[in-house]
Amino acid sequence: MIQSLFRYLKGYVKIRITGYSPERFLNMCCFHGIRIWELKSVGNAYEMYISLAGFRKLRPFARKTHMRIYVTQRNGFPFFVQSYRHRGALFAGILLSILLIWGYSLFIWDIHFEGNDKWTDEALTEFLKTKEVSPGMRKKKVDCPGIVKAIRKEYNDIVWVSASIDGSRLKIQIKENEDTFQEEVQGTEEVSEKPTDLIAEEDGVITGIITRSGVPQVHIGDSVKKGDLLVLGRIDVTDDGGEVTGYQYCHSDADIYADTKLPYQDSIPLSYEKKSYNGKSRYQFYMKIGNWEIQAGILKNQFRHSEKSSLEHQWKLGENFYLPVVTGWRKITAYSVKEEKYSRKELQEFLSRRFQNFCKDLTEKGIQIRQNNVKIQLDEKEACASGTLYLNRKIACEADTEIVTIERKEPDESVRTDD
Repeated sequence: MIQSLFRYLKGYVKIRITGYSPERFLNMCCFHGIRIWELKSVGNAYEMYISLAGFRKLRPFARKTHMRIYVTQRNGFPFFVQSYRHRGALFAGILLSILLIWGYSLFIWDIHFEGNDKWTDEALTEFLKTKEVSPGMRKKKVDCPGIVKAIRKEYNDIVWVSASIDGSRLKIQIKENEDTFQEEVQGTEEVSEKPTDLIAEEDGVITGIITRSGVPQVHIGDSVKKGDLLVLGRIDVTDDGGEVTGYQYCHSDADIYADTKLPYQDSIPLSYEKKSYNGKSRYQFYMKIGNWEIQAGILKNQFRHSEKSSLEHQWKLGENFYLPVVTGWRKITAYSVKEEKYSRKELQEFLSRRFQNFCKDLTEKGIQIRQNNVKIQLDEKEACASGTLYLNRKIACEADTEIVTIERKEPDESVRTDD
């Protein structure tokens, strides 16, 4: 590849030699270090490629060996320049394009985020704008370590950030933490946990208890209501006589499972509006250069029912060298509306599929479905799937522990006897 590029820049020709001593001619070329390639026999002659510099040295060899040399092809940049030597505007345009590309390479034209699920690209882009980081800024002003620190400081649930420049793109990789964080108290290394109880977040019958900290207040088989105390975060401290002298507090931690009920309701109208596209559309081509937009004509919407869509493409050179040029099409498509009715089979399939997806979401959350009595019914206006799901799930949620103080009795010294 590199050798071919050098040959093109220096120029080369394809020649045909005829005469009585082609072997001697070739030996002389080899002896004087003249490189030839793709040598082949064509009838009583030979054809080969040779560099432009080597071709200029062939005249004395041809005279000594009585060979005739014919040029059949001319290739390379020198011949290109010679053929277009009267077209100065072309070379000026090429030079201008090279200068523009070089100038564009000094700026950032695209910011790309990877690994972000909770925080959208738009939200992160708006935050970076407050730190004066946006498309169109000079590369030398991009402070990648500063960007990393700013994102980590602003978003507590982002645990790892990497910022790098690839071509004209600022690439930011993010790793989010799904767990809930507690902010560290400035100036201290440890954060004291707030004492909490565990209460029932819904009605149910207890089926399992695994307590790690706290005092359980219920047993397997107990029925509980929403808000009932399940685990107490206050532990009694007693003396030798069994009297409570104080309390220790903790952050209650336990897995408490219960059988619960969940009502299910879903419905679909019997009729729907069916779109029928008649092939009528309107298009508009546009180009964006930075903050400027050039439109080809006016896009008028003269249809009663229509859909709008657009397709954009940002220009780039290679994989990561993005240019501040975007081209695209805006489209308006007309359609007519006709009322249609679902068949009984379609309604049952729709409702069944949605119910299966609902059950799948519950299972992915670790909720066990013991039984369901969901049934599908049709009336004059809609199809309805309703019933009750019998689940086994965790029902504990945190609540603040009540802080209790014990009043200590001082000994009564008002009555005194002297011996």
